Amino acid sequence: MMTRSQQSRTSRLTRPSVAIAAAVAVTAGVVAAAPDAKTAAAGPKLSLIAASKSVTLDSWKEDPGVYLDLGTYLTSENGAFEFKVTRKSYKDPVVASQIIRNGKKTTTKALPAGLVKDFSGLPDFMTVSVVDAAGKPVLTKTESFCPNNASGRVRPDAPANSKYPQSCPVNPFTLGSVWGVENGWAANTYAGYYSQPVQLAAGTYTAKISVTKKYRDLFGIANKPQSVKVVVRERSWEESEGVSASAAPSSAKSAGSKAAAKSAAPSAHGAHAGHGAPASAHAGHGAPARTEAPATPTTGAGSTFNVGHGPYPPAPPALPWALKKQAAEKQGGKDAFGAQGFSAARVGDRAGQTDGSRQATGAQPNAKRPTGKAAVPDVPKPDLRSLPAYGITVSDGYEDVPGKDYLAFSANVWNAGPAKLVVDGFRAPGAELMDAYQYFYDAKGKQVGYTPTGTMEWDPRPGHEHWHFTDFASYRLLKADKKETVRSGKEAFCLANTDAVDYTVKNANWHPSNTDLSTACGQENSISVREVLDVGSGDTYTQDLPGQSFDITGLPNGTYYIQVLANPENRLKETNHKNNSALRKVVLGGKKGARTVTVPAHNLVNAN
Repeated sequence: MMTRSQQSRTSRLTRPSVAIAAAVAVTAGVVAAAPDAKTAAAGPKLSLIAASKSVTLDSWKEDPGVYLDLGTYLTSENGAFEFKVTRKSYKDPVVASQIIRNGKKTTTKALPAGLVKDFSGLPDFMTVSVVDAAGKPVLTKTESFCPNNASGRVRPDAPANSKYPQSCPVNPFTLGSVWGVENGWAANTYAGYYSQPVQLAAGTYTAKISVTKKYRDLFGIANKPQSVKVVVRERSWEESEGVSASAAPSSAKSAGSKAAAKSAAPSAHGAHAGHGAPASAHAGHGAPARTEAPATPTTGAGSTFNVGHGPYPPAPPALPWALKKQAAEKQGGKDAFGAQGFSAARVGDRAGQTDGSRQATGAQPNAKRPTGKAAVPDVPKPDLRSLPAYGITVSDGYEDVPGKDYLAFSANVWNAGPAKLVVDGFRAPGAELMDAYQYFYDAKGKQVGYTPTGTMEWDPRPGHEHWHFTDFASYRLLKADKKETVRSGKEAFCLANTDAVDYTVKNANWHPSNTDLSTACGQENSISVREVLDVGSGDTYTQDLPGQSFDITGLPNGTYYIQVLANPENRLKETNHKNNSALRKVVLGGKKGARTVTVPAHNLVNAN
């Protein structure tokens, strides 16, 4: 899975890399099967089913590898298969409990300690064994299972919509999550982009898929493996329709780096069968948008349900380009069509989709600027909090400012609630800035007040081209004595719900709107814009370009702290201003032109 528990590392990198998406087949059609597993003492009846007796998977000549989306699903009957996953702090381990609802009665069953180590799903849930046409074993592997994975109904009287979130978070500093397979629904057991491709030559195989014994015993699932015929066909991007030299993704061109545009090669993974996503890459808010995997529509689940199953691929945590380059080089450093592309896609980021979430429609702003006297009523307000920085690495100035050393990182500010943050911008005709207002709501959702809260500005730079709310957060590099030494030039943002940080807090919205920059940030000719940070969600911004990352060229080696500071000028009204700062310790080393950074673990979170 993509949550990385790594030892402290030292890294030095020089050039960005553009992620190339992997081809992932999408299962079309889920046929209900009457589950006959032995029911556990309490809880829903779970069954493993196969949507089809055979699947055809592609291996691309340019980057061989097969993603084993075999069309197997876990169904839940007689109730939902639900979990609450939390940790008290970064000093405490992750704890998972099954929530069992029987009418008005709700019981909680703690999962064995240490079984779940992060928020990305149930580890080693499935076993997949593959034999060739002669019956010779060629592969055995285990897969994790995210109950929030691509899903659909298996019977017509099931709830029309699933109440559960649409992905499992993988931000290393996630605090709480909710997982669930809705009653009468089924979730795909395939791990999507969080699964490693396997090497299978073109030919015919048989795959056997089963739930591992520890989970069968834990949840009362019958030992009934599913068998699926697998046809692997070799394909070439050059033979695929619609591929030309001019087909390089526009998102790569807007990535804020000339090198990114140069390395964006045409791909059959681009818009295919109507699945091209809008170009929404945001320099600094995430890496260039990955091109799309060729796929057919998923029956029973809309495009909002993915981990590799909808029009919009999911994405692991946001990481600076330099760190993605490092991962690519570990895979052999091939060109953009080779293993490097796959590795970069695996550990890369899709702008505004760092937890695998979908592009959700943005909230509409008020048609007119507020009237009447501004007031801050005594109603629930948001609570903005910062997460420690991650995705930390050293890079040079790329082609923009060569010969420099920069410390790149990803940062997240989230809303712990109990109220959402709503900011509207209103533009006077011909004005360069919008006037920004924060809105307040009573318990019934009625707007009961507003207050001016600064401005919004249009950013015309390629890769941005949207409205930024000023002074939302500030990033500073502190010396060992916690005094500031360098400040990031990035202090204006478009707010989007990119990460599910803690969906167990009061009033958390499991289905937030404006989850992607293209849904939240407006156009150059916009007269008004609404930007929202929902309860439980956070906004990750990747600081990896000169002016955003820290210039460490002249800094001495030693210990420093990256400070992520929310609401630095206290312009936004919130419940608590004392939890807006988060620090992450780093140790700089090396020499000019070859600087390094070592990132110690942050309590139990050992991710750089």
